[in-house]
Amino acid sequence: MRLFAPLIGRRARLRWLHLIVGGALLMPYFLVGTVLVSMAGGGAGLFSSVPAQLAAFACALPMVAVSGFFPLVRPLSVAAARALCGVPPALLADGPARTRQARVRTTAWFTLHLGLGGIVSGITLALTPFALAVAGLPFSAALRESWLAAGSGVLVEPWALALAPFAGLAMLVAMALVAAGAGELLARRVPVLLGPTPEDRLAAAERRAADLAVRNRLARELHDSVGHALSAVTLQAGAARRVLDRDPEFVRRALTAIEETTRRTVGELDAVVGLLRRDEEPGSGDPGDEGTAYGPGLDALDGLLAHCGVPVAYEREGDPGDLRVVVPVVSREAYRIVQEGLSNVLRHGGSGPSPVRLLIAVRERELEIVMENPLGERPAVVRPGGGRGLRGVEERAALLGGRSEAGPYDGTDGSTWRLAVRLPLTGRPEERS
Repeated sequence: MRLFAPLIGRRARLRWLHLIVGGALLMPYFLVGTVLVSMAGGGAGLFSSVPAQLAAFACALPMVAVSGFFPLVRPLSVAAARALCGVPPALLADGPARTRQARVRTTAWFTLHLGLGGIVSGITLALTPFALAVAGLPFSAALRESWLAAGSGVLVEPWALALAPFAGLAMLVAMALVAAGAGELLARRVPVLLGPTPEDRLAAAERRAADLAVRNRLARELHDSVGHALSAVTLQAGAARRVLDRDPEFVRRALTAIEETTRRTVGELDAVVGLLRRDEEPGSGDPGDEGTAYGPGLDALDGLLAHCGVPVAYEREGDPGDLRVVVPVVSREAYRIVQEGLSNVLRHGGSGPSPVRLLIAVRERELEIVMENPLGERPAVVRPGGGRGLRGVEERAALLGGRSEAGPYDGTDGSTWRLAVRLPLTGRPEERS
């Protein structure tokens, strides 16, 4: 059976079916071609005249080529080729043909597929019954009588009857060879004609980059939200455990803070997980139009500061109404930056909660965030395995066209750790001066 696998194996059968589909798609064009041939004076005996049928076939191919320029022809052809031609899916392009080069390639494929499919379909429909009839002559008197009536008496001679089964089998094998050869030709041409063009590869790379950017943003959201919550909850729980027998009121306040922190974090996690489960790509639109889809903004800052686990001296410069000029994406990123700054204080601020000075100022064209806290005995923002918080702050600022600085700062009150971030109010880098 392995010897005949190239002719009748599963792959060969699927490619043969692919050619039959091409022949079926050619039929409307062929019928229009027969009308044109009949109008040109070749209508008499059209379906019994091989030259007339070849003329109709020749008239059909230009119409097929024109149809191949429609954008949706490529996805349909790619789907059929993937299923039936045995070509690795990665070698084929996705989506409609939009560029001129892609459309030219597609129409070349469409014409080749339907042209070869028409030929193979015609051979299959005509030769199969003929070959079976020839092979069955020695075994059927009715067949021999019909051939005699048709004037083919030579085929009922004794020597012809002896060779008839072999002749019929040879015709079937020849037909299978033609179909296998045409299928192999199509399989070799499909990556060239239906494969991705340079423009397709560029578009795919852009889609992958956009998807990675979305995943990166979601990872930052999860890191900042969950990391801050765990740090705050750990601090509150540790403090409550130490005074459990001496100060029940403090324990009650700590448990309340833990409850509020976890409730807020669960809501933020629901929002992020909801984005991960969406069918459409969340990063396909303009980042400025995302609003607060990934989390809260500056309007929720008071709740964050009230239950963050450290005392915060919050200052705001400018009219309270000035925060309304901050676009949602900047407001959301500013909230996350403050949250990450507080998380760093909780993790690295020394042996106990460190007082934090927070300044948020709305300037003429930018939003300024400054966070300062005394350095503890442990190195600031250094932990086993490293941290991603400050890197996330830098990425958030850079994506909006802003800038950030973090490090030890010698102020009037001694050595402190300072985080300073400036973000454009519009959230668009090109609008910064």
